Amino acid sequence: MRNKRFSGLTLLLAAVCCCAATAAVTLCLSQARLDTNARDLLAVYEVIMEHYVGEFDADAVVDAGLNAMVKNLDDRWSYYLTAEQYEAQNLNRANHYVGVGVTVGYTREEGLLVEAVEARSPAEQAGIVAGDVIIAVDGQSIAGDARYEGSERITGTEGTEVTLTLLRADGTETAVTVVRAEMELDPVTYSMLDGGIGYIALDNFYDRSADELERAVSALLAEGAQSLIFDMRDNGGGYLSELTTMLDYLLPEGPIFRSRTRTGEEEVIVSDEACVTVPAAVLVNESSYSAAEFFAAAMREEAGAYVVGVPTSGKGYAQQTFPLPGGRAVGISICEYTTGQGTSLVGTGVTLDAEVELSAVGDSQLDAAVALLTGNGS
Repeated sequence: MRNKRFSGLTLLLAAVCCCAATAAVTLCLSQARLDTNARDLLAVYEVIMEHYVGEFDADAVVDAGLNAMVKNLDDRWSYYLTAEQYEAQNLNRANHYVGVGVTVGYTREEGLLVEAVEARSPAEQAGIVAGDVIIAVDGQSIAGDARYEGSERITGTEGTEVTLTLLRADGTETAVTVVRAEMELDPVTYSMLDGGIGYIALDNFYDRSADELERAVSALLAEGAQSLIFDMRDNGGGYLSELTTMLDYLLPEGPIFRSRTRTGEEEVIVSDEACVTVPAAVLVNESSYSAAEFFAAAMREEAGAYVVGVPTSGKGYAQQTFPLPGGRAVGISICEYTTGQGTSLVGTGVTLDAEVELSAVGDSQLDAAVALLTGNGS
């Protein structure tokens, strides 16, 4: 019998050395691709870890550094998420979330206006009511632009507590502590209004939203709806795939979405000939972001829908969320987009057919849309 040339141990050591050499080469190549700025960032972290004499929270230091990098892009739409925020975002985008059970709007400078409270939710149990304004989360003010991050601060890990400072309708302030719980969202609600007008409110463009909107439209048309109103107010947007699926279902054949990356690569998404032909109107406000205002613009361009409300956010850049090795994530604007006819919404928002402020009593914006659809508008 011929003797084995290598023992099992020798082969194992050779394999380990080979893997180590491969890893070293890969690391060198990776380091070579880093520019001076990136190497400086890594060097500062290494210096802190090896030489800083005081006590510090390494996770907090990294969070602050990554957040500062994204903020200094000076892009309103790019964002950084801690590991906890990223986990909460993933739940929310599945139309599940861990929170307190409130629907909020951004119309108050002082903070988040509570527009609705879910039945049997932690918020209801804590005594929060529609009309309250959440002005601080865990003692930190969310007034002004900070209110746009308020929802992320309120969501978190199931079973943990969050303290909300409320501004009541009578001008008094109070703080309540609420235990977060997992909640399931239905992104679409609908009803039949007088005059054969179907009303559909869409909360977001995340998972199941396109299917639920199609189901709502089909149900209303089966009930005899002669026209439709889509309520996109306080809708923060969502996935491009959900948006274009909706538009493909509603709009006639033709381009419905155009995008271009930093390298000039262009993409055009086209609708097929199947469509919904009844007259329509779309309600928007200053908190109709991204896919929500784009939906209104596309419906106006391609289906002649009326757009009613107040000027929208004027967003024209799409973001992609990039997970990071430590469980964190960054959302970076990766392309600019326009409507199928090439109209950009940047800085202008969607064109309004009727600019109507929301009334203190009733819903003047909805009333204006009804009037336009019934021929009673100005």
